[in-house]
Amino acid sequence: MATLNYSRIRRTGRWVDVRRRKLGMWAYALNRITGIGLVVYLYLHLGVLSMLAHGQSSWDSFTALARSPFYLALDVILLAIILIHGLNGIRVALTGFDIGVRVQKRLFVILMLIAAAALVVAAAKIFAV
Repeated sequence: MATLNYSRIRRTGRWVDVRRRKLGMWAYALNRITGIGLVVYLYLHLGVLSMLAHGQSSWDSFTALARSPFYLALDVILLAIILIHGLNGIRVALTGFDIGVRVQKRLFVILMLIAAAALVVAAAKIFAV
């Protein structure tokens, strides 16, 4: 008869527990989550591009749908994912080259503030269309 390994279950549960997490763990989790989001978007994008094979009428109907507020909001979310992943990736690369290791938490906060400011400006332009 198989027995449950409670210590393994507790260890797995600790990874999901967001209490008492430091900034470095949040940066790590954000980078992983946004990376998965970008991979999912890549496959969705390839599916949308396959509509070109069905002719002009199917593409025109999709572009009309893509101009709806719902899809514009998805564009803003995609832009947020790109900004977070890209700027956090720059921070990881710099610390990997031993540049800014001592100030990486401050660098993370500064880069995320830059991402937020760029996102606000871009969202205003996207919804102004």
